[in-house]
Amino acid sequence: MSAKRLIGRIGLVVFLVVVIAGIGGAVWLRNSPYWAGITLFSEANRVENFRAMDEVFPYREVAAGGPVWAFDEAPEALPETYTHGGEVRRIDRFLDETATTGLIVIRDGAITHEDYRLGADETSRFTSWSVAKSVLSALIGIAVADGDIESIDDPLDRYVPALQGSGYAGVTVEQALTMSSGVLFDEDYNDPMSDVNQLFMTLATGLPMEEALADLERERAPGTYNNYISSDSIALGLVLEAATGVPLETYLETRLWGPMGAEAGAFWNTGREGLVLPFCCLNATLRDYARFGRLFLEGGARDGVQIVPRDWVAASTVPTAPHLEPGDNPASFWTFGYGYHWWIPEDPQDEFLAIGIWGQYIYVDRARDVVIVKTSADYDFDIRDHESVAVFRAIARAGEPES
Repeated sequence: MSAKRLIGRIGLVVFLVVVIAGIGGAVWLRNSPYWAGITLFSEANRVENFRAMDEVFPYREVAAGGPVWAFDEAPEALPETYTHGGEVRRIDRFLDETATTGLIVIRDGAITHEDYRLGADETSRFTSWSVAKSVLSALIGIAVADGDIESIDDPLDRYVPALQGSGYAGVTVEQALTMSSGVLFDEDYNDPMSDVNQLFMTLATGLPMEEALADLERERAPGTYNNYISSDSIALGLVLEAATGVPLETYLETRLWGPMGAEAGAFWNTGREGLVLPFCCLNATLRDYARFGRLFLEGGARDGVQIVPRDWVAASTVPTAPHLEPGDNPASFWTFGYGYHWWIPEDPQDEFLAIGIWGQYIYVDRARDVVIVKTSADYDFDIRDHESVAVFRAIARAGEPES
């Protein structure tokens, strides 16, 4: 056999080996725990994934129970326009551009507008992303009122010894609630190597959450700077489970979801080790998110029965320290203010909101007795929060004389 033909055959064998290895690798990857994370946010899958997270990740059920907290119905049209950046813009165009999947408006306890888009309907259970952080905060408040968490001044590592020696050593419950832990953590979703994206990957492999936090270091003194990091919420979730001895999904079901009068079951996604993810990934219907917003609108009570302590709701939805104030604040990473896992917009008028990536919102305007929930799959979510608040304000203030 000539040298030229031998080299050709060797080259063909190498090529076939590479192809077979590539196919095998692709099959392995497709069936590995990494695949869901790789395809989760793709343009082709995002909208569907966000209302079918039970098909994407493992989960725990949260059952509905007890009489449903009913809404009246008083249909009215949305206002046509809003003002943002000195321009008058159309709300219908904004809803289209932001890949809105659901929008509901509650005024004075009645549904005035309800709209489902991009294949969703009233039975769809939309993923919350970080809106779940505000739900977690409510559960922490209940545990504090019960005495399971003795004080929000307690250090996290009192309840979770695995955090001793980490950046969370000595950080208090309140400092984690206000995203003021001082722990170094990169929340950049656009960087595949960021801490938050690596966190998703490590949890998908079954690494316990406390181990995922154990290697984090401290960046600055706790309680001095507002820096939004999901690791603070994970730490709080670990504290809540340790303090109560109850899994988070069960605690949510028995202490909030059922008493609140949710009309549908929810589910909460888990890591591979089986514990729900405290920083994200609760999945519920639009109306049940609206019920949660209504609960906070009404001071944590349903029909006069207190579910979340009233003083906790009050403290959760206002800044409690200078570094948490909205506006141009050198001690904060952003211009929105922060409470106990709730956001306060700039120039607030007794309003607050829960926010999740990709455009998930629960907006509450106490002064006007309005709750607005918006679910989305918005690629440009990271630059839309101020504009979204402008839209919510236009809806909440519809019919009022312009000032």
